[in-house]
Amino acid sequence: MAQTFQSLSMLQVMAWGVLFFGGIYLGFGALNWLITRHLLPALGIGRVLDPRPVGPEQLRRELLQSGGSVLIFGLGMVFPWGLLQLGWARLAVNPGGWQIAVEILVLAVWNDIHFWINHRLLHTRWLRRFHGPHHRSVVSTPFSTYSFHPVEALMLGNVILPPMLVHDFSFWALAAVPLFSLFFNNVGHSNYDFFPRVSYSHWFAASRRHHLHHAAHGGNYGFQFTFMDRLFGTRLPADAADVQLDAFRKKQKVAHEASA
Repeated sequence: MAQTFQSLSMLQVMAWGVLFFGGIYLGFGALNWLITRHLLPALGIGRVLDPRPVGPEQLRRELLQSGGSVLIFGLGMVFPWGLLQLGWARLAVNPGGWQIAVEILVLAVWNDIHFWINHRLLHTRWLRRFHGPHHRSVVSTPFSTYSFHPVEALMLGNVILPPMLVHDFSFWALAAVPLFSLFFNNVGHSNYDFFPRVSYSHWFAASRRHHLHHAAHGGNYGFQFTFMDRLFGTRLPADAADVQLDAFRKKQKVAHEASA
């Protein structure tokens, strides 16, 4: 597989990249929507985090912005391919299963570090305007995952380039990065608490933490893991969005009583 990837032409790499990122974005998004909007509520498992409605205009905007990100990520596959062509990076030859597993674990930790650094930068006054389009989704959806300004997509899309320069990773470990990254991203934007009984600091409470980031517009810059927010003191308290959500519920209650 590694040899096949390296033997592709530049246009083939970009075409396959767009198809790959578009396919996983739509596939994960549709599956998550089905599970969190229909299956789990019907089974009485978990709960919606933010009850405020999401309109069709938001979904159209998310899909349009995500289309741009898919193009950037897909066309951007030419950069790791280019590192290999130039000899600046190499792929591992005949890697064993344990090597691939360890590499995936290392890349998962790096992915969270890379995400935290770039996400924190995007909340500075110099780059905030490029993160604003993503935060228009105050109530996140599975289709918010790639809903980025092009500058943000470029910042987040270079995650595998630095590791490739310092180690000969296996093809399968590198290919796993966009898969687990989008999976974590999709879960975080699902607006659904899959495991209400686990603590707020648990890895399985990632959707709870990222929901608060969208509702409170700051803090919780990490994603699946919590070590970066703990290290730099940027973790939001579990009740950070209570004021906004309580105000919405009171408004709903008043409207319901008025119409009764």
